Amino acid sequence: MTNARVKLTFPEHLIKQPIIARMVREFDVLPNIRRASVEETVGWIVCELGGEDDAVERSIAWLRDLGVQVDLLADVVEG
Repeated sequence: MTNARVKLTFPEHLIKQPIIARMVREFDVLPNIRRASVEETVGWIVCELGGEDDAVERSIAWLRDLGVQVDLLADVVEG
C-alpha cells in the first residue's frame, strides 16, 4: 500500500469534470483531500492518494495524461 501526497492543479476545461470520481472507480485509489480551492478558471486539491503501489502510479500517469498538473509533495502543510 502507498500513500502519495500530491497537489493536483486542474485547468479551466477540467474543473467541472468528475475527474476524482473517475479515478476512484477506474484505479481503486482512495483520495484523502486535505485542502482544496476551486475558482472559475483554475482549481487545485492537496490530497493523499492511497492504494496499491501500481494503482497509485497508474492513476498519477492518467491524471497527467488528462492535463492535470500533478506535483508530488514531501509533506502536506496544514494551517
